[in-house]
Amino acid sequence: MSERRVIPLRPQPPQARNTPQLKSPPPLTLYVHFPWCVKKCPYCDFNSHAAHHEGIPEAAYLDAVIADLEAALPSVWGRRVHSIFIGGGTPSLLTEAGLDRLLTDIRMRLPLDPMAEITLEANPGTVEAGRFAAYAASGVNRVSLGIQSFDDLHLHALGRIHSAAEARQAVELALKHFERVNLDLMYALPGQTPTQLAADLATAIAFDPQHLSCYHLTLEPNTPFHHSPPVLPDPDVAADMQDQVETMLADAGYLHYETSAFSKPHGQCRHNLNYWGFGDYLGIGAGAHSKLSSHEGIVRQMRHKHPGAYLAAHSTGQFIQDQHGVGADDLPFEFMMNAMRLIDGVPADLFEARTGLPLSAIEPALIRARDKGLVLADVERWRPTPQGQRFLNDLLQLFL
Repeated sequence: MSERRVIPLRPQPPQARNTPQLKSPPPLTLYVHFPWCVKKCPYCDFNSHAAHHEGIPEAAYLDAVIADLEAALPSVWGRRVHSIFIGGGTPSLLTEAGLDRLLTDIRMRLPLDPMAEITLEANPGTVEAGRFAAYAASGVNRVSLGIQSFDDLHLHALGRIHSAAEARQAVELALKHFERVNLDLMYALPGQTPTQLAADLATAIAFDPQHLSCYHLTLEPNTPFHHSPPVLPDPDVAADMQDQVETMLADAGYLHYETSAFSKPHGQCRHNLNYWGFGDYLGIGAGAHSKLSSHEGIVRQMRHKHPGAYLAAHSTGQFIQDQHGVGADDLPFEFMMNAMRLIDGVPADLFEARTGLPLSAIEPALIRARDKGLVLADVERWRPTPQGQRFLNDLLQLFL
């Protein structure tokens, strides 16, 4: 078999490398952040806040979110939205009327693709049959359930508010009302054995969901687990668990298409595929991030993070806490950080289409990655090797 190789291109003049020009903007998706949950889990570093006893200011928050969207409209004017993802926190704490209002207000302001994927994150213990039915009637067509484990012992260790029985009930309810369902699972949990992981996977597989997300538990900074680490499986056992996840799900007919994502054929999460393909996304809500492209370049934004600060911003209309352009020197790393999470990689011409930079801007690093056995790259496609998948951080370091 002939060696696949990168075809050298003539170097571009410095000004062409430092002023990326996009011929056309990439696909656009919408992310809506709901920052409250019943209880903050000790491993979670997301922007989530435990709800107070007096409840959640749902109406005021939805007022602010829609005002945020209206203020952002000039930056996405005329662009069709291909998916909506409502994440958190625990968005399933929204009332039926609140969720319906949110989606109605979005449709009134943005051109939504008729076949748009609309995902809502939900946690067992915060869902019920009537609420799921109403969510579906409002237009939600995909639900992502934060199961994490079907074992009461491990749920307790993770600080989850639901039981194994409630997890099973939530899956049954979701599958009754939605064709597209994702189950989030975690592995390498405190005290977990390979046999217990196999039981969790077998339970998930038996429900036959369209999509599974399986995450290795990591101790993130500024979390209780980071300050007081639980006893976790040693690295060799954890690596074996990762192999166990991949083998069991492959045997069950799931395609491993991204680092932590597995799906039945044609069941990939379209919203996340846009992230990994370095598409654009508008993020509204407390702490939401945006990446928006134009002929002038690529801009990143972050909304005010704390719910109180975000709600206060409604009076001024200044929802954006930070905004900066992405320079040409940073684009190769940012592109590869997303694209190399995809097991099959991306078309080679996507780099120029999504960054505005010529191949010569990334070619030296791409050749080094190929020579180290971390990437397969030619004029048609770039994808990580199995070694590149396992040592993704080492691969990405080459593009910094």
